[in-house]
Amino acid sequence: MTEAHPRALPRDIVVMTTHDIGRHLHCYGQESVISPNLDAFAADGVRFTLAFATAPQCSPSRASLASGMYPHNNGVMGLTHAGFDWALAVPHAAAIHGERGFQAHLFGGQHVTSHPEGLGFEAIHPIADFEKVVAQKGKDQRLYLEINFDETHRPYPPAGETPRGLVVPGYLPDGPESVEEMTAVEQTIAAMDRSVGRVLTALEKTGRADDSLVVFTTDHGLAMPRAKCTLYDPGLEVALLMRWPAGGIGPGTTNSELVSNIDVLPALLDSSGVPVPVGVQGQSLFGRAREQVFAEKTFHSYYDPMRCIRTDRYKYIRNFETAFAVEVPADIQAGPIFRSDPSRYSRDRSSITELYDLETDPLEMTNLAGRPEVAKIERELSGRLWSWMRETSDPLLNGPVGSPRYRQAIEP
Repeated sequence: MTEAHPRALPRDIVVMTTHDIGRHLHCYGQESVISPNLDAFAADGVRFTLAFATAPQCSPSRASLASGMYPHNNGVMGLTHAGFDWALAVPHAAAIHGERGFQAHLFGGQHVTSHPEGLGFEAIHPIADFEKVVAQKGKDQRLYLEINFDETHRPYPPAGETPRGLVVPGYLPDGPESVEEMTAVEQTIAAMDRSVGRVLTALEKTGRADDSLVVFTTDHGLAMPRAKCTLYDPGLEVALLMRWPAGGIGPGTTNSELVSNIDVLPALLDSSGVPVPVGVQGQSLFGRAREQVFAEKTFHSYYDPMRCIRTDRYKYIRNFETAFAVEVPADIQAGPIFRSDPSRYSRDRSSITELYDLETDPLEMTNLAGRPEVAKIERELSGRLWSWMRETSDPLLNGPVGSPRYRQAIEP
């Protein structure tokens, strides 16, 4: 999917992530965003313009990134913190690389288990210690480094001055509340970008930058109503940037093929000469192009199972339960957009199936499911979705899915 397979093996693998911003970056066309470090990083590498998460919420998406497997296969179908208690049940990227001679270090938090000591990291550090830790490592030591920034997670600090040229996403209401929230999130992006800059500078200062395959990505779409926790594109779209000077990745390359974040781990393993473990479901970014991506949600604040398939042109969603039209997590409900008109998002969900023509309706506002003129397309996409669910042994095929809390509560 990139122009060529890398010509050598990287010494180090560096994976940077941040929360809740999708592709809302200057290098993805958001002119008002201040993200010079990521802009420069993108200019030196590959920018994937059609990358999507397997899930529109933090823990399931990050578990897919770390395992190369769909949430319903890797053990994380919902949140992993106390009270929800989902946990990664398959090997993490850190353990996979560790078995092949990499020394794995985590900087910042992780959101795939309540027991990070079992993920395969040698140590967990504050992000501020990144340069100090890396500087202590010999040049012959291969490193797997994961850095998870949290500046962009809600709650946001008070919004300052509205940036020049701010564009409110079209799926949000046009009003001062949206301007306020988008101003606040762009402030957090600028702060996160400064942290990215410090990591990249540390790699340069320690002489590891050229021989490092560095990835930056986001966990899911913007933490806004009708984005996060939905299977619409604003909930699933992610930034994905990759740079490796010594391996010939980039510079300034744009890849516009469909990509899933389960494809990142196979690409890292492929490039670093590590065999891809049996069970990994992603396909390397250096392989053939995808015809479609699949995504899912089962649990977040509550049980709300849904599955979807997205092609270059169409999105088909199947909803398996009654619920609100869209789920709006509690931290987003606390924001002015939701509070200005809760009824916009709290009406009943009317359809089991949804079909959108992304060419004519990129905001996914007009559900075409059931219309005679798209019946053939709907049947085809429905068939592909059911096939994927069967091939991946989706537990929804066997009935409603119980959460860890349910399993705890049903014990005598």
